[in-house]
Amino acid sequence: MLAASACGGNEEGPSGPATTVFASILAGGLHTCGLTAGGEAFCWGLNDDGQLGDGTTSGRSVPTAVSGGRVFTSLSTGTPHTCGVATDGLAYCWGQNERGQLGDGTVVNRSTPTAVAGGLPLESVAAGGTHSCGAAADGTAYCWGDNANGQLGDGTNTSRELPIAVVQAVEFEGMSAGLAHSCAVTPDGAGYCWGRGRGGQLGNESGVDQNAPVALRGGLQFALLDAGGLHTCGVTTAGELYCWGTNASGQLGNGANIALASPVRVATEASFAMMTGGLEHTCALTTDGTAYCWGRNDRGQLGDGSTENGNIPVPVAGGLRFRSLTAGGLHSCGITTSGEAFCWGANESGQLGTGSGGDLRQPGPVSNP
Repeated sequence: MLAASACGGNEEGPSGPATTVFASILAGGLHTCGLTAGGEAFCWGLNDDGQLGDGTTSGRSVPTAVSGGRVFTSLSTGTPHTCGVATDGLAYCWGQNERGQLGDGTVVNRSTPTAVAGGLPLESVAAGGTHSCGAAADGTAYCWGDNANGQLGDGTNTSRELPIAVVQAVEFEGMSAGLAHSCAVTPDGAGYCWGRGRGGQLGNESGVDQNAPVALRGGLQFALLDAGGLHTCGVTTAGELYCWGTNASGQLGNGANIALASPVRVATEASFAMMTGGLEHTCALTTDGTAYCWGRNDRGQLGDGSTENGNIPVPVAGGLRFRSLTAGGLHSCGITTSGEAFCWGANESGQLGTGSGGDLRQPGPVSNP
């Protein structure tokens, strides 16, 4: 999800069908990962910290197998690291570890999947800026890594190299880790966030950092939340889409560019199935598979064929129908209803997986592994 920009040209997306066999795809800072239906993990893009997990620090412009041969049930991509849950019931992370975000008790970078310490039975794991979080089956949340803004939610601002339990009086599921904040929902749909709040991204109207979970204002029931760079969005159980936080690039999608510290509905009456927050842009998928993006677009990350920012949802070009979307640092990706993988936006590190350089302003097919 969350990366710094780099210069690059803007090109139209290549035509022709994609045939990549990914069941899901996850956009990170300057890298991307995909998971096949059989649980095989592949990554591509920037690899200077080992975030591709292939045992090297060499960048890749096409999908490359993650080392170890593990079968994963889910993956999550952060800025310089990646995490996943494997079928052995353990969570693994790899890539940059300068703040302990891999959770293995060290600050040593890893270029292959390394087990998160403690043997916690995590059902999901979320990789953020320089921290990570996970949710256990009993509803307990754990976080590890950088905690300068309270993003670990343990009531302190002390960084941790090992998982520590989030302070909570409720059960959590559906964890999400942003640049320096974290969010989760309860089984009954209540939303909570914690960490950096100075942009309003915690949604509790305070606009200050919080080192323990705080409830979102408005009493909405959410099916899912996703923490982006300095903003957060969520889909309610009724399919309505809300965002809050910083908004300089229009990433809240409400037709304005003013930061908001509590949830505001995105400017559309469409019914949404899911959404995903990037560094300064957001993408969402309607129940009929139509993809929309909004916010920063200098590298074509909105996929509408232009490089103009948008503060209301704009349809992704090409008329494709998607079953999932993911927004990264300055790029976006999706899996179509027919199982084809496409990416668009910045591509200076090969994060689009097309096998060549050059940004794309509309979806281009990801190369086969």
